[in-house]
Amino acid sequence: MRVELLALYGGPDQVMTVTSGLASLLGLLLIFWNKVVAISFRIVRIFRPAKSAGVEVSKNAPKETP
Repeated sequence: MRVELLALYGGPDQVMTVTSGLASLLGLLLIFWNKVVAISFRIVRIFRPAKSAGVEVSKNAPKETP
């Protein structure tokens, strides 16, 4: 038997610890999901230039009366 292969063994005691940690991180992410999405939108807005919201009036639009 090759001794090097024993280093790759992941028994239940190692795997359950890692999956438990990942599950707790996922739980925290889901608890604060609304805040995470808001922060990500702020970061996207910093790097993406805002489009100007110009109002175009078509020639056939009815005129407003006061």
